[in-house]
Amino acid sequence: MADALDIFMERLRSFGAAPAIHGPQGAIDYTTFSGQIDAWRDRLAQQGVSPGSVVAVHGDFTLYSSAALLAIFALRAIAVPLTKLPARQLTEFMDMAGVALEVWPEEARIQPRAVIAMPALVEAFRAAREPGLIVFSSGSSGRPKGILQNIERVLRKFTTQRPGWRTAMFLMFDHFGGINTFLSTFAYGGTAVFLPSRNPHAVARVIAESKATLLPTTPTFLNLLLGSGAHLSHDLSSIRLITYGTEVMPEETLRRMREAFPEATLKQTYGLSELGVLRSQSEAEASLWVKIGGEGFETKVVDSQLYIRSEANMVGYLNAPDPFDADGWMATGDQVEVRGDYIRILGRQSDIINVGGQKVFPSEVEQVLLAQENIGEAAVFGVQHPIMGQAVQAKVSLLRDEAIDAVVSRLRKACLQSLARYKVPIRFLIADQAELASDRFKKLRRDDVNESH
Repeated sequence: MADALDIFMERLRSFGAAPAIHGPQGAIDYTTFSGQIDAWRDRLAQQGVSPGSVVAVHGDFTLYSSAALLAIFALRAIAVPLTKLPARQLTEFMDMAGVALEVWPEEARIQPRAVIAMPALVEAFRAAREPGLIVFSSGSSGRPKGILQNIERVLRKFTTQRPGWRTAMFLMFDHFGGINTFLSTFAYGGTAVFLPSRNPHAVARVIAESKATLLPTTPTFLNLLLGSGAHLSHDLSSIRLITYGTEVMPEETLRRMREAFPEATLKQTYGLSELGVLRSQSEAEASLWVKIGGEGFETKVVDSQLYIRSEANMVGYLNAPDPFDADGWMATGDQVEVRGDYIRILGRQSDIINVGGQKVFPSEVEQVLLAQENIGEAAVFGVQHPIMGQAVQAKVSLLRDEAIDAVVSRLRKACLQSLARYKVPIRFLIADQAELASDRFKKLRRDDVNESH
């Protein structure tokens, strides 16, 4: 049986004159794209890249970065995609991965790098002579973890041909979700629509120009899009599917999106860098109950926590203990409710606020706040309390100017009417909507703004 990578590369070439990329250079067909991959493969091979080499690719989703990344996989080497990061963090990540060569595809620049020490996990993986990928966790709950994935395993779920999409490449170049979208787009003969930035207006403009049909993104970005009004000033009628994941989707945001995009299907997705991306099926389009799994995945719930066993498990962490138990199950850290074959994700275990022994899920409070007039975004988090241990605090953004006292008064009233007393925020902070989103377009839950009541 042919390797999944060989099937992927042969299929990519077979798409010929079909459009592979929509970017600054215009439309690039699969024949031209394949030529770029071949050129990068030759260039990297001349630099000594071979099975097991560890190569960093600096950039974002572009024609040249995409070709370089696929050329590294074709050489059965290990790719480390990296975006703009502080110099110290870049050095830390490259040291952790054992990077021996750096590539800047947009500049056609290649530079060797001294390896301090090859990680034991990478050294063992090199013997398999299979293509690899190293990405890093966000580090939101501690030091970032280096994650080694076997690309051969990842590609196996794409060997069955499915319809291709014109996909806006919103998810990040250096995170597993972005790479998964990247691979699935080309595996199915779709078109990758590259974005000059992830500003809502820039994204909307490119979607309108390219007639993109699929937008994979986060609930936080969708709130930014709605708050910016970019969906009103650009023609986004080509969008047929919007997938969302990485964090809990507020019911109010889902409702607003269905009103704003009546012709598009909204679909919840679920995946982790350690496990891969599972297939998902929502109970209904307006529902946050979802069935996840599919071929190669098993799920179970123990004490309200979701566990997953996957055939596409990562090879392992570069700098942390193996998270899998003896039977191959991993605790995801997500708290869920179960109803038959469906689950509803309540939030990360690490985000739960403990108020005098009572659990508060931020998403429950955020839903109440987002349902109120003039609220663009809401982020709820715990703060230390001398008696209760923790108390609930909230940050909100406004869609238009309004007296702060009036905002706080009606938000407190709405919370008292809808929530148990211990769930009501003791303090409300007002922030710009962009301040509530991380550079990964996930909700920021922390006390770092000045205006408050």
